[in-house]
Amino acid sequence: MDVVGSGTAEGTTAEGTTAEGTTAEGTARKPIRPLDAAERRVLGVLIEKGKTTPDQYPLSLNAVVVGCNQKSNRDPVMEIDEEAAARALKSLRESGAVAEVYGNGRLARYRHLAYEWLGVAKEELAILGELLLRGEQTEGDLRGRASRMDPIPDLTALRTHLDRLADRGLVVWLSPPGRGRMLTHGLLPPEKLEKVRSHLGLTAPSPDRESAAAESGAGDDDDGTDRVAPVARAAAVREPETGAAPARASADPLERRLAALEREVAELRERLERLDESGR
Repeated sequence: MDVVGSGTAEGTTAEGTTAEGTTAEGTARKPIRPLDAAERRVLGVLIEKGKTTPDQYPLSLNAVVVGCNQKSNRDPVMEIDEEAAARALKSLRESGAVAEVYGNGRLARYRHLAYEWLGVAKEELAILGELLLRGEQTEGDLRGRASRMDPIPDLTALRTHLDRLADRGLVVWLSPPGRGRMLTHGLLPPEKLEKVRSHLGLTAPSPDRESAAAESGAGDDDDGTDRVAPVARAAAVREPETGAAPARASADPLERRLAALEREVAELRERLERLDESGR
């Protein structure tokens, strides 16, 4: 268990953001940045609850804490107190990803501004919300989990959204195309992404495929949509130290096969647990 001591309503799509990188109200959209563990969980909870329990949204601070610490649909299970949640909400507000609202009562409530901040459509936000809540996972698992927020009919539809997100650095592929392909979101700090790759026994994408994006650096695309200022990309293109052997590029094929089998076993175990829970 990990221990972490006036916006737009849910339902607004990327159409609320103009091509010039401003919101529909004419205010400048703030740059996308990496998020720490508490920020990722808080933003994921706001996205999830806005889509799955709209009658209870926006959320109070207490509801945010409860959503962060729930045991279902979370990986890892975390323990975030009100102070940590409040800090995460404050930093997300300063970044333009969350707004504090009051409505008819005096109790402050919170809603995400992720449509505007990230410049995405509703299915894409469901995908990112699920990745924020559960981290790295396979395409197949992601489609089923994200569909509880917004329907994604099949893997072909999912991949269309993923291609768009990957082009902007909002999704990071962790393994090559094929069955059980792994991915995560692009809001991880570089050092965290490296730990994820190391844990999975996976290598970073070829520098040849990333060099053009790395050279372009941070900023807006020609169409005005932000790319993640080298969050995951910078980590993915690490140059080897002088005289050091390539870390995993020449790994034994048997070792790579073993890592793939371990992932498949973990996925099967998780699915069996879900089936067991549904049968209770």
